[in-house]
Amino acid sequence: TSDKVEILIHLHNDMSPDKTIDALYAFTDCQVTISPNACVIVGDKPMFLSVSEILRMNTDHTVSLLKKELEIELHELQESWHFSSLERIFIENRIYHDIEEVKSWEEVLKTIDEGLKPHTKHLLRAVTEEDILRLTEIRIKRISRFDLDKFKENIAALEGKIEQVKHHLEHLIPYAIEYFLNIQKKYGKDRQRKTELRIFDTIDATKVAVANEKFYANFEEGFIGTSLKKDQYLFDCSDIDDIITFRKDGSMKVVKVEAKTFIGKDILHVAVWKKNDKRTVYNMIYREGREGPYYMKRFSVTGVTRNTDYPLASDKKGSETLYFSANPNGEAETVTVLLKPNPRIRKNKMDIDFSELAIKGRDSKGNLVTKYSVKKVDLKEEGVSTLAPRKIWFDETVRRLNADARGTLLGSFKGDDKILTINTNGEAKLVSFDLGNRFDDEYLVLEKWKPQQPVTCIYYDGEKEIYFIKRFLLENNTNPQTFMPSEHPKSFIESIIVANNATAEIVFAKDKGKERDPETINIDEFIAVKGIKAIGNQFTKFKVKSINITIPEPEEEEPEVYEEPERFEGDDEGGTIGDLFQSDDNTEN
Repeated sequence: TSDKVEILIHLHNDMSPDKTIDALYAFTDCQVTISPNACVIVGDKPMFLSVSEILRMNTDHTVSLLKKELEIELHELQESWHFSSLERIFIENRIYHDIEEVKSWEEVLKTIDEGLKPHTKHLLRAVTEEDILRLTEIRIKRISRFDLDKFKENIAALEGKIEQVKHHLEHLIPYAIEYFLNIQKKYGKDRQRKTELRIFDTIDATKVAVANEKFYANFEEGFIGTSLKKDQYLFDCSDIDDIITFRKDGSMKVVKVEAKTFIGKDILHVAVWKKNDKRTVYNMIYREGREGPYYMKRFSVTGVTRNTDYPLASDKKGSETLYFSANPNGEAETVTVLLKPNPRIRKNKMDIDFSELAIKGRDSKGNLVTKYSVKKVDLKEEGVSTLAPRKIWFDETVRRLNADARGTLLGSFKGDDKILTINTNGEAKLVSFDLGNRFDDEYLVLEKWKPQQPVTCIYYDGEKEIYFIKRFLLENNTNPQTFMPSEHPKSFIESIIVANNATAEIVFAKDKGKERDPETINIDEFIAVKGIKAIGNQFTKFKVKSINITIPEPEEEEPEVYEEPERFEGDDEGGTIGDLFQSDDNTEN
């Protein structure tokens, strides 16, 4: 209930301020839609009114108050005009001389009244005794200093105000609208907004919820939950997350975070599941039925119904998963399949590269591996991402990254690619292309970082009163990197250039009446790349009026050839491994 509130939120060292801001927005009822059933006393009687009706009644009441205010103001102005006119008549016609020889008070009032009558036909109302009494109170000093021109100006000003008030009364509704519009100007001084008004992008609460729960699992018995503290700890999660589980029998289920949930025995994998996550790819090799052939498949899980078992392997009894991996960035590893001894098999050991397998729907049967019995499947080599680089845009309105083509395209990102930000304080920082990042500061540069691209800074040294230029490379780390050498209060950054073959045109100021022709400098040739802490070279010793930077159009980069495995939906069996496990019909027994 206080008019002055200051809330300080102290975060742990491992908490992201960006994520905290999103979480505060997502979990705070900043705007709640309600349907109030308001009871209002109208004419000493209770009435149930809608918000629109209450607003209409209040507005009509405000209009009536404004009308009364204007009527009062008009009356006061007319009274001022009336007495000013009487005062002018009284002094201009020297009526005060007529009362000099009068002996009684009654005769004084009568003499003034008779002296005014020939001059009062243009007045708005009749002259009263109170008006005459006020005239007798005029001091001699005011009479002696009477200025007819000033009286005329004063009366003319009053007449102008009277006409304005009458105009407002004749156009009362437009006047009321203008009144509402001017409320902030009239009463808003020193009451500026203390908080920042910011548009938020659509925020998924599950993506910003704090991981405040520890999650455990008993893989053999098939239990998962936050209360199984004697079992294996897996990860931290929030209490509104979804959990995806995979079992050895080839089934999958998504459940909410609970204290204890039975999934089924022989759990293979447990993780936090994100809806519409197409970048997490699951690789698996399974057997169809107890005596059936073996298949391999790659798939993503983008949407499910909670607490529903999904058969990923087969409905046939005895189906089981021999190999399973979860890959958050679409990695595709190489595995070694070892077959059980069989005289009909030419080779009993062969490598399978999952990158050669298309990503299909989770209901797809997959590609045939072999129809012979498999002894085991071992991981041979960790894989790299098979997904194409991701295009990232920056939306200036919400100051967030997105992959939905909103705002300015920053480029295609993959792996350890980073975004370069440089602010007005001379601080550069490399950040990941995580869509959860927020960019609240005003940046001179916000673009995809090119490790071998030098950064050029032209700055003014307030202490030496000279422009300097420096070129440097940034280190590949996420710590802030300060490159502004001068801390003088008058120092400032003139320009930041992150491009090759840029030129700077220096327009000089007049010095002692002399003009100097502009000078154009090729920045790459003017100074070599130095360390980030270097002061740099003196840019010019003359007084500068302006510096104009010209950056050539960047050459179109050849698109990177990157074949992403095609995604399919359905139950297409696909092909086979081919000759890897062909039988030899001529094998001697």
